[in-house]
Amino acid sequence: MTVKNKVVVITGASSGIGEASAKLLAQNGAKVVLGARRDSRLKEIVSQIKANGGQAAYQTTDVTNPAEVKALVQLAKSEFGGIDVIFNNAGIMPSSPVSALHIDEWNAMIDINLKGVLNGIAAVMPDFTSQKHGQIITTSSVAGLKSFPGAGVYGATKFAVRNLMEVIRMESAQEKTNIRTVTLYPGAINTELLKTISDQQTRSGMDQLYQSVGVGPDAVARVVNFAVDQPEDVDVSEFTVYPTKQG
Repeated sequence: MTVKNKVVVITGASSGIGEASAKLLAQNGAKVVLGARRDSRLKEIVSQIKANGGQAAYQTTDVTNPAEVKALVQLAKSEFGGIDVIFNNAGIMPSSPVSALHIDEWNAMIDINLKGVLNGIAAVMPDFTSQKHGQIITTSSVAGLKSFPGAGVYGATKFAVRNLMEVIRMESAQEKTNIRTVTLYPGAINTELLKTISDQQTRSGMDQLYQSVGVGPDAVARVVNFAVDQPEDVDVSEFTVYPTKQG
């Protein structure tokens, strides 16, 4: 199987990496099902994809609600007859020093960045196991590979995702279910993530970094497309995507 005709569910699809990936995959013949919390943005993106000859559907989805994620997967099955890929892309990055004690933001990151990914995995695992194929793509971060001051809790959620995805890959090989995993580690990609940072000192530093070196989300979308396009017996499991200028 290549990208063409694959059914791909994408969370966090109303902007940034999710939006760019949906458009590129649809352009290459995938049937995309978009989920996010902003209905108007999803409607607009799906309309654009259809106007360009692509196939797409959407449903408002809060990834912290397991029932809503299951409903998004069910939409893919009812609209397009099955599911081949889930892209767990929803995430937030309200980074701050741990000493600032933004505890509500810690919990929100855990709920979306980690539990939201688990909800996506749980929603597709029965189908992927029974059909003995499927691909789980998840957005981690370079903060899931190395530690950054000011991103302790954010990085903790992204390190957790890294471990989770590798374990799923290994268990799938043992269980002979052929479920492939792809973990993405983006660097400074210009998306709406910075808008979630409430700590002003952290936000100022991140703004300067992204303004000086950041690149567009299409950079990651091309990697997603490459991963989906691989044959079923190949698992390209990890990608780090830095702007060339980022040290």
